[in-house]
Parts: sequence; C-alpha cells; structure tokens
Amino acid sequence: MPFPTINQSQGVPQPTKHYGITSPISLALPKEADLALTQKLTEALQPFGVFEEELELQRRILVLGKLNTLVKEWIREISETKNLPVSLIETVGGKIFTFGSYRLGVHTKGADIDALCVAPRHVERTDFFSSFYEKLKEHEEVKDLRAVEEAFVPVIKLSFDGIEIDILFARLALQTIPENLDLRDDSLLKNLDIRCIRSLNGCRVTDEILHLVPNIDNFRLTLRAIKLWAKRHNIYSNILGFLGGVSWAMLVARTCQLYPNAVAATLVHKFFLVFSKWEWPNPVLLKQPEDCNLNLPVWDPRVTPSDRYHLMPIITPAYPQQNSTYNVSISTRAVMVDEFKQGLAITDEIMQNKAEWSKLFEAPNFFQKYKHYIVLLASAPTEKQHLEWVGLVESKIRILVGNLEKNEFITLAHVNAHSFPGPKEGNDKEEFSTMWVIGIVFKKMEGSENLNVDLTVDIQSFTDTVYRQAISSKMFEQEMKITAKHVKRRQLQMLLPGNVIQARPSRRKHSTEGPRPMNDSSLDLSLDSDNSLSVPSPPTVPATANRNCPLAVSAGPLGVTGPMTTASDKMDTSGSASPDSAAPSAPKPTQPHKGSSSDNSPPPMGPPAVKKAISPPPEDKKPQTEEPAQVATSPSSSSPPPSGVPAVKRPGSPLPEDQSKKPKVEEGSTGVEEEMASQGDEAMETDIKELDPEQKVPSSQCVPTTDLSDVPLPPANPIPVLKNSIKLRLSR
Repeated sequence: MPFPTINQSQGVPQPTKHYGITSPISLALPKEADLALTQKLTEALQPFGVFEEELELQRRILVLGKLNTLVKEWIREISETKNLPVSLIETVGGKIFTFGSYRLGVHTKGADIDALCVAPRHVERTDFFSSFYEKLKEHEEVKDLRAVEEAFVPVIKLSFDGIEIDILFARLALQTIPENLDLRDDSLLKNLDIRCIRSLNGCRVTDEILHLVPNIDNFRLTLRAIKLWAKRHNIYSNILGFLGGVSWAMLVARTCQLYPNAVAATLVHKFFLVFSKWEWPNPVLLKQPEDCNLNLPVWDPRVTPSDRYHLMPIITPAYPQQNSTYNVSISTRAVMVDEFKQGLAITDEIMQNKAEWSKLFEAPNFFQKYKHYIVLLASAPTEKQHLEWVGLVESKIRILVGNLEKNEFITLAHVNAHSFPGPKEGNDKEEFSTMWVIGIVFKKMEGSENLNVDLTVDIQSFTDTVYRQAISSKMFEQEMKITAKHVKRRQLQMLLPGNVIQARPSRRKHSTEGPRPMNDSSLDLSLDSDNSLSVPSPPTVPATANRNCPLAVSAGPLGVTGPMTTASDKMDTSGSASPDSAAPSAPKPTQPHKGSSSDNSPPPMGPPAVKKAISPPPEDKKPQTEEPAQVATSPSSSSPPPSGVPAVKRPGSPLPEDQSKKPKVEEGSTGVEEEMASQGDEAMETDIKELDPEQKVPSSQCVPTTDLSDVPLPPANPIPVLKNSIKLRLSR
C-alpha cells in the first residue's frame, strides 16, 4: 500500500534525468550555510504542529490497513452474490489508495486522509453506497458515517478510530485488481464513466507530482513550509478563489524542478523569487501535456475559449490535464502576488541572516489592512441545516467577489479565508450562524468631490444565485438566511469574536495608519478561527430590533432588505454574467465610513480584456448624486408598475412598483454615527445614512413572492422576499 513515511533528512542526490518542461535554472549544490538554514527552518516549523509524531503515523497506517482488509472482504462478498467462480473470488482483489496531503507526506497533526476504493468491473457504484456503507456502519470503530452520493465527486465520509477519512470509489474495467496496480497508467481510463475518472484523478495527480520532483524529502519540507505560510497569510482556500493543497504542491514541485539540487531553505526562497516574478497568465506545467486519444476534455486555451480567461493557470500533470485554479479572480491573484513579493523580501533577509524563519510565518493583520469591509453572514435554525447552508454559501462567495470586482468604483475585493461564528442576537430562538469578512479597496477619486457607489446589484445577484441553487437542490429551508453589511474598520470589533481581535502593539508598524485608538484592535490571525464563541450584537441596535440589527438575518430567505432604486435597476447586467452567482444581503446599521483602503493594501492587478466586456457602462452604475449614500430597506410588494421601468429584470430583482413604497431615509444620524463622523480623516469619507432599525420592513409589509424566474417556489410554502440596497457616498 502506498503509505508514505516521513523522513526529513536533507540528502542531495545528483539528478539523473531532466525534470520539467525547461532546463533547470541552477544545478548548484547546497553550501554549509544552506544546510544550517534548512535545519533552522525545520525547527521553526515544529511549534506549528506540521510534523506528526511517529506513533500517530503508525496509527494511521494501522487504520488504513484495517480499511483495506474491509474492502477486500466486501468485494469477495459481492463477488459471491454475483455467482463468480470460486477461483476468481479468491484473486479478485480490491484496494485502498491514498492521495492528497497524506500521500504527499505533508499531512499535519489531526489531518484527515483522502482515500480511494478501487474495485473490479463487476462491483457497481450502487454497491459501494449500499452494501459497503452498511458494512462500515456495523464496524464498531467507525463513527460519524455519512454518504454524499450526489456530490460532483461522490464520497463516503467517516471517522475510523478517531481518524477522519473521505473515501471515493472507482470501478475499473478489470476482472481483478492486482496489488501492484499503478494508477498512473492512462489505459486504465478506457471505458470508465466520468465519475470514476474524477475519483481517480486525485491519486493520479498526486503520484505524478511525486514522480516529477528530483528529491522527495526536499520537496516535502519545502511544501510544509509553503503550506504553513499560505495558511497563516489567509491565502489557502481553493473554494474562495485562492490556491488549494494540490496547487501549492505543484508550484513547489515546479520550483524543485528548476533548482534540482537545492535544499529546502533555498527552495523556499526560490519559490518566492520565481512566482513573485511569474508572468501570469502563463501556465505552470510540470510536464508536457499528453493526448491519450480518449476524447476527454483537457485544459487547452487553443481549443477551449473559456480556458483563455483563466488568470493563474496551474495545470495538473495527469491526463486529463485540468487547471486547478479556475476559481482565481483578479482580486485573489493580486493578493497572492503581493504576498509572494512580501515573502521574497522576508526570505531575502533570512538568507542574509538578517531575520529568522519565524518572521515568514507571522500572521498579517487583515483587519487593519483595509478601511472598508463587507461582512457576510449565513444562518440557519439547526446545526445540520447550518452545515449544509454554510457549505453552499461559502462555495459561492467567489461569485460575490467577482461581482464586486466588476463594479467600476472597486479596485480590489479580498475575502478572508477564515470564517467566524456569527453574533448572537437577543432573542429566545436558537440560531446557528457563520460570518465571512471581505476587505474592499475603492478607487481613489480624481476631480469629483462626491462619488456615489451602489453595491445593491452586486450583492443581490449573489444572494439570488445562492437561493436559486438551494431551492433547485431541495436543500432550502424556510429559516435559512443570508445577510450582508458594509462596515468600517473600527466597527469590526463589534462583530468579530473577542478572542480574534486583540491589541497587537508590536505589529502596529505594519498597519496602514499610525497608532490606533485603544478601541481599534488588531486581529491575531495565528489563532484558530474555528471557534464557537458568541459575540454580542453591536450596542447601537435596540434589542427589540433583533431581526434588523447589524448582521441580524432578514425576515425572508432571500435575506436581503430594501428594494433597489431605479438607478439600481439600470444595472441589471452587472453581476448577472455568471449564472451561479447568488448573494446574501441584509442591511445593517452602518456608521459613517472613511474612504479608500490604505497605501499598504495589495496592488491591483489589471483586469483581462473580458472584464470590460461584462461590466456595466459607467453611467449605469452612478446613483443620483444629490442624495447621500444610504442603506434603504423596504419589502417587495405588488402594485401597478410605474412607467419607464426597464423591461428586462434579473431573477429576484425587486418589482418596479416596490420603489413607490420605499421608506424615506431619516434626516439625522444616530449617536454613534455623529460621534464617528466627528473623527476626522485625511482620506476619503464614506457617508451612510440609514433607516432606524425599528422602521425597517414592518412585518405586515412582508408579502410572499415567487420572483425566481427559473426556479418556481412551491405555492404551499411562500417565501417573503426582502431586497437589500447598499449605497455609499465617497467624498474628499
């Protein structure tokens, strides 16, 4: 069985063959100083728990051995029920393969194991999710067993003797499964269905990576360091548009190919050197793509037009070659490139003995980096519903980021890869919620005194997509909600857990401004964000207005409050380019905000040509300038539409007649708003006026609607639809 052993020795074998698609940059052998720095790197990694103790490693091998035996027994039983000859039953085989971080030998303490069950041709996928599932259920060491048969890659999840394992299934067109089976053999893909090919892909890619690096031990230690750095810097998340584990592994593998004799300390430095200067979107390839004539779709921008718009392509080495970073957006690429450059500057100092490795793994202060943030909250009434709902919302956040990027007034939208528990509201109803934070950089104004920014359409199209998918997949429940709020940096302390925001005087020098007031805290991103601490709701919101307080969920499942104005309706093309965009929203009380992001924020990356093609015209995005920016709320209702309303409306958009019932914005600010407005700032200011929380959407005005064009709602369970309008006014 391909169970890796972890050996951190730093041997330096001479490469015996050519690695990669180009010749190496350097064949230099390591010096004594390089070996000493590598030893220091290993010591610096120890406190972060990236190395598993030998006892735990042996326990994993034992558990996988038991699981492998269980698979063989199950396949023999299936063979007997299908009347196979006795002689064949004894040799039919079956095997558990591993892939992912465990197979690469870079798993951390407590990490799960990705496994693949390979079965012969007479064993069906339905057998795997029925009889094998039942066999696992009977095993006393198996806990938390659950099957996800309808997933893109079907999987059985379980805990075996306390170790989390995800098991995929692949049925090969073979009569028996030999023990020495090499899954890299492309001929194994013949006559397989697409689900089996997808299941095999993880093992095939992992095995190819290990065969394409000159020295596996150097590769592993380097990858451990880079993965830790990426996690500490909040850029480790494929689902949110950053890079996942396999993508980081391929970047490290490419670095190893370019410096085949280098040890880990040198490779970490060269990693930042290479990819801080990489000319994206040129692809990263570990080997020349091969065509196996199996007519499977592969990444090829010459053939597939959509591949030409990938911003940061990193191509898997196994057939069918795919881009592992198709989720990367303009903003996430800009953030990662900026982090590469900062990593290069730090490792330059380390190589010159001017800094220690610990500096590389210091967590930056995301919550001091920007002046403007959008806080997104997903909530559900039960824990089970919450897990499903959060998974769906998180998988679509990249769509919201894409919508915000298309806004002509936004330079960058940086989502924090960590989620946080949502604030607890003062009602008796138990609710489970999760919160994400997106840093926003507004374009600096030139010439214009006032700049109105309307985020209504961007957020609304995101919420609509989430709800449409939830309803079409039949997972939607009445109390599942999404809310969105625009807040300033100083307001985050009212929403985030107390153990997350902490004063860090030693790191204020990295902040974008000078010394902060005592109530402006920094975030220690070294802390684990998966906590369950509750957070009190902002003090400015009355307890009687829980449903409309900051981040309080809106009354309806479309979780957004306040209809869009006519100006917003003109922007219907914004954010609707992606069919899977859907967004949360629920306005919250927002105080006056100060303008664009700090000077230290990541530099924006120029958008590809396709961006302008799908962005709305500038004039469509500009709300009326005579009114201050506002967060307005109002329910959807039905009445004769006024004249002059655009004929085409986005699914889930407010009905035109809603605009006539839009509540008026209060003239005065709240006490907190006045206090914050009095605090001067030399940068741009964002003035926001908002309805009193108690005036937002009276329950008597909430009416059912079925304004989801492609997914009609069941009439027996009408859903009240509330729309969200977030408008900002930036002034000098």
